Amino acid sequence: MRTTPATHAEADAWITVLREYGHLHSAEPGPEGAWTVQRTATSRPRTLHHPVLTFDFVAEVLRDIRRNAPGLAR
Repeated sequence: MRTTPATHAEADAWITVLREYGHLHSAEPGPEGAWTVQRTATSRPRTLHHPVLTFDFVAEVLRDIRRNAPGLAR
């Protein structure tokens, strides 16, 4: 459980890492720290207006990565 609020810098870092490792089709920064992200070329774009929304999205992506990764211990 977090004891400090999520920051835009942390959200930016997570989105950047997911994009660089190929887990996002696109990620465009928007005004006031918002992001518009798209998982695949055919998925609907999502706009993340707050760092907490970004962290929820990142958690969703990480769950999918872990679920689909072969050979990972549970």
